[in-house]
Amino acid sequence: MEIVMTILEGTLRYVLTLKLTDYLDIALMAYGLYWLLKLVGDTKVERLGKGVIIFLFSLWLSHIFHLNGIYFILSHVVSLGVLALVVLFQPEIRRLLEQIGSSRLRSFNPFAKAQQVTAIESAIAQTVLACTEMSKSRTGVLIVFERDMLLDHIARTGTIVDAQVSSELLKNIFFVKAAMHDGAVIIREGRLLAGGCMLPLSKNVNLSRDLGMRHRAGIGMSENSDAVVVIVSEETGAISVAIGGLLKRHLMPETLEKLLMKELIPQQEEEAESKFRLHLPSFHKERKERDEDGTK
Repeated sequence: MEIVMTILEGTLRYVLTLKLTDYLDIALMAYGLYWLLKLVGDTKVERLGKGVIIFLFSLWLSHIFHLNGIYFILSHVVSLGVLALVVLFQPEIRRLLEQIGSSRLRSFNPFAKAQQVTAIESAIAQTVLACTEMSKSRTGVLIVFERDMLLDHIARTGTIVDAQVSSELLKNIFFVKAAMHDGAVIIREGRLLAGGCMLPLSKNVNLSRDLGMRHRAGIGMSENSDAVVVIVSEETGAISVAIGGLLKRHLMPETLEKLLMKELIPQQEEEAESKFRLHLPSFHKERKERDEDGTK
């Protein structure tokens, strides 16, 4: 009990010596660590975290029990740990830097956001319609919805289109004898940016063997960006969506539409927009009543 009280008193004295800038420093470091793990986080990072905890615990035990040989080896391993992490996580670190460098700044214009949401809603509706019809005809489809991470380097591998999204346009692009049918379509902010684009293949060795190159390309694109990728199988006609390296298969058109709306239009923006639309008529009504009162 005395040990606990001593620890609590020492902790309290330390907290009282902290300045406001120290709290800000700790908060920023904690947020940075959370953000880093969120971007890079996967099963590999989870396993690494467990390994690091076990390693540090072993280092502490060897110091407590004066196991000098083990402590000497482990303490020198620490100096090589950073280099080992860089080598081990080179693909993840590169992907992280690419995401940071290619992330767009969000617009603070509410009217521009409303127009963008409307365009995305229209693009989703046309995509669902096209995928439903192409699923029945078993036409291979690969549609990439860009989010925060810009995909200009992917768009440059294909043909720049920059057109309004329509089901007829999508069906023409993915028609078997069309020039761009083997590539992917990039949709940015509700507009069809490019077609016939080449996507990076997934390096996940645990993927099911029945997945073809189109699915592996869609999963690879979702692994290397925050994009939402819609896939229609040429063999079965099944509709799938790849997000964050995970594949959701055999989706019905209604499920596809709900999933795209959820992923591409944040709930906060939907609620703010609905509130804006609800308040706008009441605002005009109140203004009209004030004007009428003023004329009386």
